[in-house]
Amino acid sequence: MSSRPTQQSARPASAADDDALLGARPHRSGFACFVGRPNAGKSTLTNALVGTKVAITSDRPQTTRHTVRGIVHRPDAQLILVDTPGLHKPRTLLGERLNDVVRSTWAEVDVIGFCLPADQKLGPGDKFIAKELAGIKRTPKVAVVTKTDLVDSKQLAEQLIAISQLGAELGFEWAEIVPVSAVGNTQVELLADLLVPLLPEGPLLYPEGDLTDEPEQIMVAELIREAALEGVRDELPHSLAVVVEEMLPREGRPEGRPLLDIHANVYIERQSQKAIVIGSKGARLKHVGTVARQQIEALLGTPVFLDLHVKVAKDWQRDPKQLRKLGF
Repeated sequence: MSSRPTQQSARPASAADDDALLGARPHRSGFACFVGRPNAGKSTLTNALVGTKVAITSDRPQTTRHTVRGIVHRPDAQLILVDTPGLHKPRTLLGERLNDVVRSTWAEVDVIGFCLPADQKLGPGDKFIAKELAGIKRTPKVAVVTKTDLVDSKQLAEQLIAISQLGAELGFEWAEIVPVSAVGNTQVELLADLLVPLLPEGPLLYPEGDLTDEPEQIMVAELIREAALEGVRDELPHSLAVVVEEMLPREGRPEGRPLLDIHANVYIERQSQKAIVIGSKGARLKHVGTVARQQIEALLGTPVFLDLHVKVAKDWQRDPKQLRKLGF
């Protein structure tokens, strides 16, 4: 917390009163994770709360593969959001490892936000996750009803009732049930207001101004993967992985005109998938590079030369050695 100015008499009384109230309020800092089945809006909500893009989004399920931390700075608190992969029935070794990531994250955070889309009735996947959450006794659980912009008030009311009953059936009470729309920026700030009191008292955990602790190289790889996921066939999203091999400033550039060279490999599992990613005469890969480069330049604040290559790593989702090589 910053100290209060000494010359308070020169300031309006209302501002001084606000500072006094803020000074009396304990500073809180801690971790909240968003969980839910795939494509429940967790990454979009994380980005909306942080105020910038720290997690990639896609309409393809199981897009998130890492625990991404987004940092929300407030005068009275620092809220660190952990966006986890969607919990699902695993069909590969990769799927098992992603589920392990989710469960280990639950054990470490201060509050759990369970994301449930407003436009979809509660299904077996939601009930499975809720049952697992019921076994975590001490951690407060907030039901976050996402995508409220896609439903009318009647549908929303029915979903809120169903979620409340789900907690009662499993023997626990939600700390809060909060309807939000990250796309419409509806009640996103209210969600932060409700999460903060559930955090422990404590000092800053990250420097002011930091928005994520995700390494730049990982974020660049994720932006490339997000661009590559656009418009691909249903079987491809889970087979795509991206590794940034090198990020180096171009030597010999004039002062004031820097250029960052990025060399990255897009991995797929089968030779037949290569043509899908590259496209006719390389058109699709070129488009992926253009879209990703624009996002990377916005992230890093510098011009970028992006060099992409597509490689086959046969059945990498099931191969422990390949998974380690690709960062899982």
